[in-house]
Amino acid sequence: MSADEPKHIEVLVVVPARALLLDIAGPIEVLRKANLEQSNVHFDVRYVGPLANVTSSIGLTISGIAPLPDKVSDDAMIILAGDATILLDTPASLEAEAQGQGDTEIIDWLKAHVGESQKLVSICSGALLAGRAGLFDGRACTSHFGSVDELRELVPTARVFDNRLYVEDGNRYSSAGITAGIDLMLHLVSQIVGPACAVAVARFLVVYLRRSGSDPQWSPWLDGRNHIHPAIHRVQDRLAADPAQRWSLESLADIAATSPRHLSRLFNEHAGMSIPDYLNGLRIALAREILGHSRLDMESVAERTGFASARQLRRAWGRVHAMPPSSVRGPL
Repeated sequence: MSADEPKHIEVLVVVPARALLLDIAGPIEVLRKANLEQSNVHFDVRYVGPLANVTSSIGLTISGIAPLPDKVSDDAMIILAGDATILLDTPASLEAEAQGQGDTEIIDWLKAHVGESQKLVSICSGALLAGRAGLFDGRACTSHFGSVDELRELVPTARVFDNRLYVEDGNRYSSAGITAGIDLMLHLVSQIVGPACAVAVARFLVVYLRRSGSDPQWSPWLDGRNHIHPAIHRVQDRLAADPAQRWSLESLADIAATSPRHLSRLFNEHAGMSIPDYLNGLRIALAREILGHSRLDMESVAERTGFASARQLRRAWGRVHAMPPSSVRGPL
């Protein structure tokens, strides 16, 4: 692969009988838009399953589903969609016939082909298939509130969390009901491609970019973006793409095609904060990521995140977090 070619990531969407359509459409719309927003990473999506045709939760037939593959790449992402108990306007006899159809084949395939290197992503009740395959043994996970008790019974060694949008444990990702799959996929895009791409996709889908239940509820990558002013969004996009850069008000005004004074007024009016406060929020978020995944000293972290010194970083950090920067150091 040349330097100009994107990194390709195999994405296998496992489609069960009675598939809950939003479990598939929501997360894959995130990947579709991520492919359009940038050229460094391309998600190669395929729909696979034991059945070539299934009736979805809303009565729409999904056809052309490829067989479960015999070979899966080491860095593949496997997405397990959930299924629906009752289908839209479908006779009870057909519903009963489809109940659990193909589940055994999916479970056997998961056992044979999903290891530690692949990303397993369960949406809604798709976690039950992963649980039956032993892929959540000893892991933290979640599912739709209607399925968490069943998941606990299936996987007594798992740490099953209630009231979480999604849970990440190594290369095992699980989300709660239905639309939470969008939140989880935005999180994955942020990890794989970068926060700026995830922000752009979230804005296109008109959803909030959320963090996991164990992270702070405040999300600086989307904070101050609940507005529709295109010039301010352009400035915020540039800041989010490179928060460590030494941005001047004049250079940002050029991006917005306005005067520096007018930009400051517009930014406060539409984002609800000043440009320095917004930029410091992004820099603190970037510092948090570096601190959690490295052993760099504070001066180096400050330099990489655009702060003039470790003292300035600690001062800005203290305005947002009650605990010191050292509290987010991860085990390495």
